[in-house]
Amino acid sequence: MVGPLTDDAPELDEAAFERSLRRGERQRFVDGDFRGGADVAALRAFVGLTQVQFAGALGISVRTLQGWEQGRRRPDGPALALLRIAARNPRVIRENLASAA
Repeated sequence: MVGPLTDDAPELDEAAFERSLRRGERQRFVDGDFRGGADVAALRAFVGLTQVQFAGALGISVRTLQGWEQGRRRPDGPALALLRIAARNPRVIRENLASAA
């Protein structure tokens, strides 16, 4: 639950707004409910990584990620678990990318 709004809450800049998710989307993603390629792309944008970075952080090929984002394939099994983790805690995905570099 979100606390009360305060006057000192920062405004979203344009980049942060572009990365934001619609109400309920993040919880759907945490639950593993990805309804199409646009959902995977939205999660990647929310995490704030390029396709190359996100694929590297998840340990998958860019081609696999593109297949998901274009709706040609659907993530399942361990890949779905990693996407759920990314939705729950995007910082962990960014840290994993940094430690792999």
